[in-house]
Amino acid sequence: MGFPDTRFNVNLSILFTELPLLERPAAARAAGFTAVELWWPWVDAPVPERAELDALRDALNDAGTRLVGLNFYAGQLPGPDRGALSVPGEESARFRANVPVAVEFARSLGCTTFNALYGNRVEGVDAAEQDRLALENLTYAARAVAEVNGTLLIEALNAPESPNCPIVSAPKAIEVVDAVNAATGLDNARFLMDLYHLSMNGEDLDEVIDRYTARTAHVQIADNPGRGAPGTGDLDLAGLLDRLLKAGYDGWVGLEYKPGDGPSAEAFGWLPADRRAAHS
Repeated sequence: MGFPDTRFNVNLSILFTELPLLERPAAARAAGFTAVELWWPWVDAPVPERAELDALRDALNDAGTRLVGLNFYAGQLPGPDRGALSVPGEESARFRANVPVAVEFARSLGCTTFNALYGNRVEGVDAAEQDRLALENLTYAARAVAEVNGTLLIEALNAPESPNCPIVSAPKAIEVVDAVNAATGLDNARFLMDLYHLSMNGEDLDEVIDRYTARTAHVQIADNPGRGAPGTGDLDLAGLLDRLLKAGYDGWVGLEYKPGDGPSAEAFGWLPADRRAAHS
């Protein structure tokens, strides 16, 4: 089965990472892609120097690549610092400092979709207090995003790779989405459906699609096992994307997979060249 008519974008924080950050947009464009997304690129700097922001903006514009999604600051990804929302003190302050910077940077590029990772449990701190802080910070982010008519995404990670993250199922992520929307009254929080993470959790992906597509504002894919390109594992990603389309999903599908042993430019053989450029 071929892949359905889907709007694909490339995540430049997991693909093309063999290149310096500022060279990745042009490399994605050379591979045929016109839309990209990013984790927050500066893992130690929630508020980087203006010159760094300007340089990345110029690189994206010069390459002719459209930014369609941006993570808020969450530390080192992938890795042990899986998010900052549930961490009291300094990390919470770093997340909050990043929000207006990230919103303005993305807005300047026409991007209004933002992913906020929930964060890891912290030993020795009451879980209820961590959840209270997480909701407070997510509410703060949702209100900031609303100022640019944007969407705040809530993502479920997977328990095997992120055992300390409390959001490791689609129903739990939807619970957080509902809590944020109830707290703000803005209804601008939505589900980020990452089919790789959900499959790692052993969830029924057909059921997830049928139940939650209407609540979903972004989709990400990688095959399982291995988090590689479609066709390297066992997931019927073509069938799953077809099911999503039939369920009414018409948004972006982010390619968030590892390129394997070769250069990233060689990791797209599963997708015909004429299907890579997105014009809407």
